[in-house]
Amino acid sequence: MRRVAIFIVSFIVWCALVWPYNSANIAPDGTGTAWDLQSIVLGLFVAFLTALLFKEAFTTQPKNMFSPLRILWLLLYLPVFLYYCIRANLQVVYLVLHPDMPIKPGIVKVKTKLKTESGVTALANSITLTPGTLTVDVVNGNELYVHWLVVESADEDKATEIIVSRFEFFLEKIFV
Repeated sequence: MRRVAIFIVSFIVWCALVWPYNSANIAPDGTGTAWDLQSIVLGLFVAFLTALLFKEAFTTQPKNMFSPLRILWLLLYLPVFLYYCIRANLQVVYLVLHPDMPIKPGIVKVKTKLKTESGVTALANSITLTPGTLTVDVVNGNELYVHWLVVESADEDKATEIIVSRFEFFLEKIFV
């Protein structure tokens, strides 16, 4: 079951990455097809190979992965993540362009309530993909050490509230 799930996810990601397949097959009047047989066959092969090689790195409960409620929470999470990512980009641009470069870098310890490895991994990646923060280490499964470009608080609870809570609410629903 895990291999089937990773095959499906891998093939969907492949299709999303290589789209549009071949616009040369579409006539000026809009007829024809954009499907390129070579891309589809290669995508199936890559998805099959990925399913064979990475079964152990994938979720342990793939039957829950495609639940409509989890997908809904994921769709709600993506704009929130995008908002914080854009906001952090603008903050980093401000810091770089500011004449005094008002940075105060440091490493802070934050905690998460997430229980699953997949959830903690998604949180760590979300933090890392947000400019100005970088997850350095995960300890005991629920403690993350984060390098922060501008440390707003060295207090663990306050830093957790600022860095983690914005993502954690959604990730708790997605990675049950």
